[in-house]
Amino acid sequence: MTHIAVSAAREQGIIAVLRAPSVDSCLLAADALVRGGVRALEITYSTPEPAAVIRELSQRYGSDVLLGAGTLTRVGQAAEVVAAGAAFLVAPGTRPAIAEDMKATGAAVMLGALTPTELMLAVELGADVVKVFPSSLGGPSYLRALRGPFPEVPLMPTGGVDERNLPDWFAAGAIAIGAGGELTPATALAAGDWRVVEQNARRFRSALDRVRAGAA
Repeated sequence: MTHIAVSAAREQGIIAVLRAPSVDSCLLAADALVRGGVRALEITYSTPEPAAVIRELSQRYGSDVLLGAGTLTRVGQAAEVVAAGAAFLVAPGTRPAIAEDMKATGAAVMLGALTPTELMLAVELGADVVKVFPSSLGGPSYLRALRGPFPEVPLMPTGGVDERNLPDWFAAGAIAIGAGGELTPATALAAGDWRVVEQNARRFRSALDRVRAGAA
């Protein structure tokens, strides 16, 4: 059975990867993303106190926003953020101990991989979704090539996805895309320019809506 958070991620289409310099800036960036129509948020361990951020956003938005945690690199992190309200967990790579720790929480598990061998390991370790990272190295054509031997594996490219090439990623077989600096530039986060973040979110959302309208 498909994990409910995976279905939600597929429905949302865009997962914003938030790497903010502070708790407050992360919360304000999240608010701007939601205003712009991006309602799936991955709060990374590159942000101070990610569990505190997730807890506050969970209280603020409830089921209106799909919340997850990313950049999980140590055992113990998964339980902390799931207790705070994370529905999905993302690791940049694939390590057995980290994967086991993530799966034990019951949250959706998204493991990072780039090569076919890494992808096979991620599936073997129980990934619900494979995060193809950094996807900028191969582009949509590489994702399409992976779909050949792995047609049933849900793939989520992250890195190098913007509103211009977003249609190509979905045409190549992505179930959703992850976007970090393209949505929330470090300069905007540092300057507190939430208007830029909201505008970026609106552009991404509009691009996704056009893709889906064309597929209807």
